[in-house]
Amino acid sequence: MVEIGIVGKPNVGKSTFFNAATHGHAETAAYPFTTIKPNNAVGSVRTQCVCRELGVTDTPRNSRCIDGIRFAPVNLIDVAGLVPDAHKGKGLGNKFLDDLRQAQVLIHVVDASGSTDAEGNPVAPGSTDPVEDVLFLENEIERWFHSIFTRNWDKVARRVETEKKDFARFFEEMFAGIGVTEGMVHQALNETGMDPRTPSRWGDDGLYRFSKALRSHSKRMVIAANKTDVDVSAENIARLKARFPDYIVVPTSSMAEYVLLNLVEKGAVRYTPGDTDFEAVDPSKLSPREEKALEMIREKVFGRFGGTGVQECINKAVFDVLERIVVYPVEDETHYTDKEGRVLPDVFLMEKGCTPLDVAARIHTEIAEHYVAAIDARTKRKIAKDHELKSGDVVKIISKA
Repeated sequence: MVEIGIVGKPNVGKSTFFNAATHGHAETAAYPFTTIKPNNAVGSVRTQCVCRELGVTDTPRNSRCIDGIRFAPVNLIDVAGLVPDAHKGKGLGNKFLDDLRQAQVLIHVVDASGSTDAEGNPVAPGSTDPVEDVLFLENEIERWFHSIFTRNWDKVARRVETEKKDFARFFEEMFAGIGVTEGMVHQALNETGMDPRTPSRWGDDGLYRFSKALRSHSKRMVIAANKTDVDVSAENIARLKARFPDYIVVPTSSMAEYVLLNLVEKGAVRYTPGDTDFEAVDPSKLSPREEKALEMIREKVFGRFGGTGVQECINKAVFDVLERIVVYPVEDETHYTDKEGRVLPDVFLMEKGCTPLDVAARIHTEIAEHYVAAIDARTKRKIAKDHELKSGDVVKIISKA
């Protein structure tokens, strides 16, 4: 399953974002370090289901379908708030960084209203700069990488230079625990111009430059510019977009999303995560306080930015940053069912460029080992095992297993 880390300094709305994205109940409060142990829960990406195109009523197993919208599962990790010098162990820094090891992409929740200081304490809106929060997180992760690599650098250099090890492949073996791949290492080498044949000559400055480049590829980010209901946020969001053109910046109100979902559960509001509007369907179930909250959400969140941004952050992280596509595996290509008759039961989030053989491996390693053929369920034609699949494909895998 795709792993997404929800990160940021304390008291910026991370746990509210997490709760809104997972319908969970992580503890929230207006003081630092409310989150100490990482919260893990399943969230979803939103995509158009193929059920209506195919003219069927689906019966999902690993996902949900709401009015033709499929919500595919992803794993979200809400970790302790990060404070300056976390890489030195300050606050809960070491725990924070360790919890992010396997995250494939990060959603960095920043306080776009500028109402929390570096330690996560509340201050007046506009008092702090969210741009600095992004730079601070980048620096802490880069310093963390650098400290890990430094401890092992003599071994890396010796093995590469004396045993003629392929640097990128050996580096992946050494540091796979922090989510580094051979391809990411090559990208960092190309950007920095460091010679992979002589790592002993890089020096500390060279190793740090390499660490910075590797962070940018292995811990990619979407910025959730949170607290959009506060008036000063709009200006800060514009500044974030201008300062970080390579990042996706999403205006976000995690509190608005959380409120809406709670009112959906009460039957008072009609709203699906990611919608650009909502409707109060039973005003009798709304308290005066809830009515006022909905007025504020409509005016200052949906009126300004067209939505809460929570679902958009997850979608951007999965589809834009990680470049995942959705594939529907079936066993009966005529009725689009599995062996138990469930229609379009599963949806897989696969890497862009994936093939039927990759889908077979995702189902089970034995299916891939005994792979025979694949069928495009739309055309009912066989497709090659190295055929590049596209998002929305429905595929039957034939195997001897």
